[in-house]
Amino acid sequence: MSEAERAALTALQATLAAEHAAVYGYGVVGGRIAAARRAEAQAAYDAHRARRDALAREVRDLAAEPVAASAAYALPFPVADSAAAVRLAAELEDRVAGVYSDLVRATGGKQRREAAGALREAAVRAVRWRGGSVAFPGLAERAGTAVESPSAATPTA
Repeated sequence: MSEAERAALTALQATLAAEHAAVYGYGVVGGRIAAARRAEAQAAYDAHRARRDALAREVRDLAAEPVAASAAYALPFPVADSAAAVRLAAELEDRVAGVYSDLVRATGGKQRREAAGALREAAVRAVRWRGGSVAFPGLAERAGTAVESPSAATPTA
């Protein structure tokens, strides 16, 4: 396996691990989210499950064993109500966008296009959850602060 292939496999495994965490996190979100946003949470959960399964297949196609999901994940903050669930969903999308950004850098061709598409989808979901966007989705070191949409109600804690 070449150095580039090893780097791509490492990035694929990290992205798969992030998708495992996102699926777990959306399970928590689904348990706390208000009914008005439950369909949105379910759609995001389904999208992350599909991405997770596709990534596991890609890793197996490279003759490697896909990284396994953990039994549980530490949440970045307590999720006691719907407002916290919304914040968690935005955080999950930001984290997933970050690893897809790394996957874009580590791959080429079709894999890069798919990773860029997944990065875009995560960024769009984060904007929907947060009610505002960041300048460089997936690049935490350049994101700065969120730009609030004048009509969006963003939960505060």
